[in-house]
Amino acid sequence: MRFARISPLLTNIVRQSQPRRNYASVVKPREFNKVMVANRGEIAIRVFRALTELNKTSVAIYAEQDKNSMHRLKADEAYLVGKGLPPVAAYLTIDQIIETALKHNIDAIHPGYGFLSERSDFAAACENAGIVFIGPSPDVMARMGDKVAARQAAIEAGVQVVPGTPGPITTAAEAVEFAKQYGTPIILKAAYGGGGRGIRRVDKLEEVEEAFRRSYSEAQSAFGDGSLFVEKKRVPPALRF
Repeated sequence: MRFARISPLLTNIVRQSQPRRNYASVVKPREFNKVMVANRGEIAIRVFRALTELNKTSVAIYAEQDKNSMHRLKADEAYLVGKGLPPVAAYLTIDQIIETALKHNIDAIHPGYGFLSERSDFAAACENAGIVFIGPSPDVMARMGDKVAARQAAIEAGVQVVPGTPGPITTAAEAVEFAKQYGTPIILKAAYGGGGRGIRRVDKLEEVEEAFRRSYSEAQSAFGDGSLFVEKKRVPPALRF
């Protein structure tokens, strides 16, 4: 399966992650016969369906707790990862996922969203193993997947940014101090993840600590790192009341 046929969206992601003038020479079409989805649930099932329509072999991974999950049953092949670990942690076992992919001759890995989809170390591990990571390059992910680094890239490019913490924070006190300095509303975001996990809007100073604890816990569960990034929320004048 040629990369461009997996998804127009994925094709655009790759194009945007490379300098346009060098795209033709850098990104070359490659035939995929077996594709692993390093994820679970509906996102994995949708990719499996596309692979089936293209007459390609789909491969699932699953945690012990997901042995009866639909995504495992919908794939042509399915392999256990993270034995003995909690369900979320199992899907973050990069070494085991790569080892499984190599053992079963996987050509490419689709990360879905959440879990490892924004982990540059996972993209690099795929690249080092000779497996295609369906997504941006490790360098682009490292810069854009880290909200603090992405913010710095915007500043260096001359883009005006809203006030935000200079780096990831790990305590509620830091979030409270930011809210006192810049006022509310503020936005709490997972520093090393996306997909809406760990993100919260906080409108009152007295709600910051509880919101921080909830966001931190959610980010820790989803991405293996609870560090948060805080930004001032800009509210359009028409919506202020």
